[in-house]
Amino acid sequence: MTTEQTLLTRCDSKCELCASDSALSVYEVTPSDSSPEQSVMLCDRCKGQIAGDQPLEPNHWRCLNDSMWSPEPAVQVMAWRTLKQLSSEGWAQDLIDMLYLEDDVRAWAESGISEDDDGDTPCVDSNGAQLQAGDTITLIKDLVVKGANFTAKRGTTVKNISLTSNPEHIEGRVNGTRIVLLTCFLKKVN
Repeated sequence: MTTEQTLLTRCDSKCELCASDSALSVYEVTPSDSSPEQSVMLCDRCKGQIAGDQPLEPNHWRCLNDSMWSPEPAVQVMAWRTLKQLSSEGWAQDLIDMLYLEDDVRAWAESGISEDDDGDTPCVDSNGAQLQAGDTITLIKDLVVKGANFTAKRGTTVKNISLTSNPEHIEGRVNGTRIVLLTCFLKKVN
């Protein structure tokens, strides 16, 4: 059996993180030897957010409340890494505190974080000013906030931002909703 066939059987043809049954594909959990034991089956939505092609949607990841208890180490590693990226969310930090990983699985999970988050790329605004957690920024463009049914207007001030593992994204509160913002659409307030 191929890795894909093995994973489809293991996960009952559902995403191993959110249980979606659409557009599934194999995702190797780095560092990986390409075996089914070091891979997971993910839907396009989960895969896109993990790969950084799409911004993290914190509410989507509430599914980790269930999937983090999977007996599969690769699924546990992906749940832990994703929760670490969302650790500024109170519920995500609570789940991290509850999640127990065997020593070898925790080492695997942490090794992937250190590879992806080497700290070499600073988070900068549209003008190239370096951003730090707690900074205040202003939006330079109207932004439609998907899933929240509002538009964040140009000139909106966002205080006390949080940095993410992706240097092109920050998190902040707009209209009482915590959202991910692309750094190319904002500028730091001095």
